Amino acid sequence: MFSHPHISIFCKIMLLLFVFPFRHISLLKDFVESEFFVIDGDSLLLKYLCKKREYLPFFYLVECFLLDFTQKGAKYVIVFFKDVEQMYFSNPHFLFHRTALIQHLKYNTDIIMHTEFSNCLSPEWQIFLKESYPYFMIISDIGLTSLQECYLHIFITHTLSKKINVVLTSGLESDALRVYGYYAQNMHTHRLFFQKVNCRTLSLQILIWKNIPFIFKHLRKSQTTANLYKHLKLRLKDIQEEVCQTVLLLKHLWPEGSDIRRACCVLTCTVGLKMYSDMLENSEALTLEEAADLCRMQCLSVVFLLHLPLSQRAQFRIINSCWTKQVVSFINMQQHCGYFVLKQLNDESDWKLDLTYLPDLRDNSLLKNISHYYEIEYGSELNLELGKEMKSEYQYLWNTVAKLATNCEFGDAFPVRTTSQLFLEQKEMLFKGTNNCIQMTESKEEIPNIGLIPVKSDLVEDYAGAILADLPILSSNDPAVTSLIKQREFDELRHWHSGKPLNLLIWLVKTLVLSRLYFGRKTAVIPDSFSHIIKAEIIAEENKKRLKAKEEKKEQEQWNVLSVLIEQEIKENFPCGINRLENFLKTCQSNSVKFTAEMAGLSICLEVWKEHCRNQDKKSRDLRIAVQVMRRVHILLEKYQELLKKSHVQKLARCLKYLGFENLAHSLSNQITENDNEKMAKYTTEMGAARFQLEHMGNYLFRDERKDPDPRVDNFIPDTWQRELLDIVDNNESAVIVAPTSSGKTYASYYCMEKILKESNEGVVVYVSPTKALVNQVMGTIYNRFTKTLPHGLVVGGIFTRDYRHDALNCQILVTVPQCLEILLLSPHRQEWVKRIRYVIFDEVHCLGGEIGAEVWEHLLVMIRCPFLALSATISNPEHLTEWLQSVKRYWQLAESTITEDSPGSSTAARKCTRKPKLQKTKKSYRVRLVLHGERYNDLEKYVCSLKGSDFTIDHYHPCAALTVNHIENYGIPSDITFSPRESIQLYDMMAKVWQMWPRLQELDPEEFTYFKNKIVITKTDARIYAQELKKELTNWIVLGQREKVTKNVTSMSLSEQLKFAKFVEKLQEMDKLPAIFFMKVFQLRTLAQRGIGYHHASMAYKERQVVEMLFRMGYIQVVTATGSLALGINMPCKSVVFTEDSVFLDALNYRQMSGRAGRRGHDMIGSVFFYDIPLPKIEKLIKSDVPQLKGQFPLSISLILRLMLLAAKADDKADARAKALSVLKHSLMSFKQQKNTEMLKVYFIFSLQFLVKEGYLCQEGKPMGFTGLVTHLHYHEPSNFVLVSFLVKGLFHKLCQPIANGSTVFSEDVMEQLVLILANLFGRRYLPACATKFRSTSCQSKVFLDDLPEEFVAAVHEHNTKIEKNFGCFLLTVAKLADMEQEYQLPLSRIDFTHKECGNSELASHMMNITKNITSVSPFACLSGIVDQDLFDAENVNEAALRTIGVNVRNAPLCYLEKYDNQRRMPLNAYALDFFKHGSLSALTTDNWLNEGDAYNLLKDFSLLIKAISISLGELCNNPNDNVVLAFQQLSKSYTAKLE
Repeated sequence: MFSHPHISIFCKIMLLLFVFPFRHISLLKDFVESEFFVIDGDSLLLKYLCKKREYLPFFYLVECFLLDFTQKGAKYVIVFFKDVEQMYFSNPHFLFHRTALIQHLKYNTDIIMHTEFSNCLSPEWQIFLKESYPYFMIISDIGLTSLQECYLHIFITHTLSKKINVVLTSGLESDALRVYGYYAQNMHTHRLFFQKVNCRTLSLQILIWKNIPFIFKHLRKSQTTANLYKHLKLRLKDIQEEVCQTVLLLKHLWPEGSDIRRACCVLTCTVGLKMYSDMLENSEALTLEEAADLCRMQCLSVVFLLHLPLSQRAQFRIINSCWTKQVVSFINMQQHCGYFVLKQLNDESDWKLDLTYLPDLRDNSLLKNISHYYEIEYGSELNLELGKEMKSEYQYLWNTVAKLATNCEFGDAFPVRTTSQLFLEQKEMLFKGTNNCIQMTESKEEIPNIGLIPVKSDLVEDYAGAILADLPILSSNDPAVTSLIKQREFDELRHWHSGKPLNLLIWLVKTLVLSRLYFGRKTAVIPDSFSHIIKAEIIAEENKKRLKAKEEKKEQEQWNVLSVLIEQEIKENFPCGINRLENFLKTCQSNSVKFTAEMAGLSICLEVWKEHCRNQDKKSRDLRIAVQVMRRVHILLEKYQELLKKSHVQKLARCLKYLGFENLAHSLSNQITENDNEKMAKYTTEMGAARFQLEHMGNYLFRDERKDPDPRVDNFIPDTWQRELLDIVDNNESAVIVAPTSSGKTYASYYCMEKILKESNEGVVVYVSPTKALVNQVMGTIYNRFTKTLPHGLVVGGIFTRDYRHDALNCQILVTVPQCLEILLLSPHRQEWVKRIRYVIFDEVHCLGGEIGAEVWEHLLVMIRCPFLALSATISNPEHLTEWLQSVKRYWQLAESTITEDSPGSSTAARKCTRKPKLQKTKKSYRVRLVLHGERYNDLEKYVCSLKGSDFTIDHYHPCAALTVNHIENYGIPSDITFSPRESIQLYDMMAKVWQMWPRLQELDPEEFTYFKNKIVITKTDARIYAQELKKELTNWIVLGQREKVTKNVTSMSLSEQLKFAKFVEKLQEMDKLPAIFFMKVFQLRTLAQRGIGYHHASMAYKERQVVEMLFRMGYIQVVTATGSLALGINMPCKSVVFTEDSVFLDALNYRQMSGRAGRRGHDMIGSVFFYDIPLPKIEKLIKSDVPQLKGQFPLSISLILRLMLLAAKADDKADARAKALSVLKHSLMSFKQQKNTEMLKVYFIFSLQFLVKEGYLCQEGKPMGFTGLVTHLHYHEPSNFVLVSFLVKGLFHKLCQPIANGSTVFSEDVMEQLVLILANLFGRRYLPACATKFRSTSCQSKVFLDDLPEEFVAAVHEHNTKIEKNFGCFLLTVAKLADMEQEYQLPLSRIDFTHKECGNSELASHMMNITKNITSVSPFACLSGIVDQDLFDAENVNEAALRTIGVNVRNAPLCYLEKYDNQRRMPLNAYALDFFKHGSLSALTTDNWLNEGDAYNLLKDFSLLIKAISISLGELCNNPNDNVVLAFQQLSKSYTAKLE
């Protein structure tokens, strides 16, 4: 056997190799039935037992944790390994909790539990991982002992080696919608490590690895005894045998059964006392009588559990005293007994036992209370009655103990105490008692007065007036009111990033006067004069006819020249010849010429087919030639029906007969002159016409496209659903449009732009894009698509992003990102421009459910007064979204009826400047329509890449292979799982093979199916109907009891998994599947780029990305490797999309977005999706998973409320501003149809307002003051923006920012580095896992871990946090009335109820309750651990103490944590911002700071923009432009930007 030091060395090596990089991300990106993860049960135990907790509160917190996952849509299982149990025998407290937790989750919840696996290396566990392939595993990185910690590290690395990602329990956090954690991506290097068995340097480690199972065997041998005292040991096997015998006796005494609390109590006490009496010989131990006294009190405590509801138990006083050493040893022995009791009772299936209250077997705090009473208070001073029922119950339990303890005498039930031994070490008690030795004062701070400072504001009254009426308001002479900070009133007069003045009047005068001068001038889009229009149309029509005739003659001549060459090429090289024919047909405009070419193509294709059949046997024939024959027939019948003559029809019929489709030939023409059937039989395809078309022509099948042009659209015939979009725009309506990628939904956006351009020179369309890359692409399309002559100073298109702004306010089409449009909408002096907006287009509106910035999308949707188009391909609950948006439009319909152009709050300044022309009035519509289009134009087929021998192959993956019987039975076949025609035939063939007596076998035969029978041209719609019938039939098989056949059917279509990346691009080229986009990780991209393969990711410069996109679209680059930067709408059409490695980011949403790039409409007939190095279970989940629902965000923050108050107070049009602010406050998606959330948000608004008033950002009239500008400019960095202001107010920056010499304006590098250090501690904070501090490389450029702030700055942060904690605590106290108290007295997941009838006849119970204890606003379960209302003013307690049904946690409080801990380990901050400022190396951040290149660049870019925004804001606030702080930040901004560029 090897020693523990070897294991420690091994674990360190493992961590050095594998533990990094851990990324802090949102875990629940997309969870539905088909996706799940695994929680290691022992890691969960360690997470909540490392901190000392009472028994029931421990179960409450575990259930809260699991319920949080469940409510957010997560699917998970919990695994407890058998062998790990051995690690807890030296800590019986953990052992007992672990056993009870396993049984509770197993019997009282619906969670799937796995306890059958020995350990993480067992073969059964390996099979489970391979078959189920969990999304990730949640595992702890710390253990109770070094041995367990080593085991957990091995568990982590082994999991990664199996292609399973890992999430640490350390740092897990949650908010209203998401769970965040530190996530480690499995990588190829993990798997390589375990393959190097013969490597000398790893021989010791591999040897240890192979011997890990012996650790548990060693533990089992060593954990045979329990140490009670120095010389007092107990064999665990003896306890187990005694428990077995005692359980048999109890079953005889209680044959009718019992409940777990009574049974566990009497068995534990009996076995404990019997074992104790048999081996007692130590003077330091408790005597047997003293042990019996303790057991009697334990029985009495269980009686309290049985008879007192949680509401009374929560009121019990808290005893701080600890058990004496002798008592602790005895209790530990009892916990060993309790462990064996639970194990034995779990095996007694023939005895009725109620396991409901497994989470409430004991209450240590209650036992201390009872012990304290009998030690200190009982006797001369007090002799309190138990109460009749409780007394009877107690006697019953103790008498049972006495009966079970045969041959032992432990005394009667009364008196409870027969000895005078003190069991508790005397310490101060937390709450008031009656004994002189107890401290009479409370140690908790008093709850502060929650009276509110009055704020006079129409906005506040309109939104929260009803709530305010029920809250106490302070008088005007109250010290809290009279001591308010008085600051200078603030108005927003400069642009946030450029620093330029926001003088709208200058721009208005310039543009509107010039507009008047040019008013009536003709534009390039549409003329203003319509005189002589009829004559012009006639002349234009005649010219058009002459040009058409001339062009037709030219094309006929061209065909005459090319036809011979094309015919010859088709004969010599069939694919190239066909491509050349297709290219000619694409460029040709004349129908008559195209008809001639198609007929010629048909003739030559038939000739080539006949020649091919004469030279090849039937098995080796290339059916692609026959496909082209049939395709020409389809085209001629569908597109040129009016040009077909009788001779042409007869020719088509002969072609059909040659292919073997005699039934179709006769249906087309009865006058077939060919009589030699035997000769024609040589050329048949040997299959029916329907099967041939479905199996070999699926991508060529005709779509049901409309043939009637729409006069509103040139060069394009829109489908019916697209015409509905045009109608919506024409009617000025709003719409939510959900349609697959490449379906053509974006066309409505450009039609909308064209409409606004034609209407006037003043109207504006805003296009909102989620990324800067998409902004640039859309802008390029606008420049190419639209031209218009406009007055001087006005342009067609403009851009507004955080780092680039061009013609933003003097354009008619503004392309921007959400954050920048929000700036404009909330700007108090941009209302005149905002009123010019006629339409807003939201592209990729599913970002409303994203992780970062999602609330901004929500704000925009509720603030705009004009119609909108919201586009997305991936929304699973569009009806709910549409209903919410319709409610917003109803609000605006009502609000606008009360807002007039000349309302009292409107500014008159612009009207004084000049008489501006009125904007053209348009018909108002408040309707929001939902447009759903579920069909892609092109089919997507999936492929899995595999290595078979030395040959690299690509296998088709049928969608049915992703399904299971349970999935079909419970959820049906997902609606977005579609079959290509070929896949439909494959499914039918498999169904026919599996069930030969299938009742609908003949009916669904392709040749007999109603929509196919005798049909020459089978359409895409026909094929889809057939696929739907097969889906219904597959589901119906389960109803008919054919589950096994369904299982056989879907499993027959799955593939083996053996993947390797080799010659992949060459293989795709052979298959004609290029161009292709490969989605992979950033660190792989540059290596591939060196081999001529393009790459694309977010950290590339704009021009670099633009070059790659352009070269790819032009065809000069056939392969591009990319990250998710191409997922959101970038126009890079390709035939194929390849997913090359699994990741937590590869979820159903991103899969659909990325795969949508393949097979763009108008470019390819079919799209292909390839999976490379992705396990088959993950592929199955991606295909059948649904996209996540849009549920909204927590919509409010203190900074947002300040911005709304600024808008309401300083707006030029106050009525409009108030309506906007109220819309934001009233219409959060999170509170839609959720009244409780609505009330909670109002309370949060009130207390945020109080903070702003107290800190001097608002006066009592609701007007902005002081540093409002700086805070609002940095609103996306809350709470750091408020902390930064506190530094400025205290003069800390003025002390720091001293120039190198008196009179100088230059600052030293040390000052610059100190400023970066301070800013890095506040902004762009990225925490690393606590274990990171152990494994920093000694040879690196970066410091990696950020140093702490200087002491003065630390004190300012603590002061800020104290104010926030007080304010947030008051908020929680107030909002507690919104809690569902019925649910608060239930365990959250198991719903076990603790609200039985209160016991009022027990004097002892009443005596132990503290009526002064404030617990109205905290969880009653938390109260058992001593939590009271005052603890809500300590942020560390909020998540565990707050009433859970309120739906608020500490993440909603703008606290700035300088130190973050996980299980007493400090989590360091990443020093990337300071490290880059020092060394300027982006690559160093990827190697030293554990950041990938894309993330590093984006973080630094944001940090640079932050410094610039601070610099501009300080310049605006300070009257002295030569102030040292202003100059220092200006120097820092220039320096940092220069380094980054």
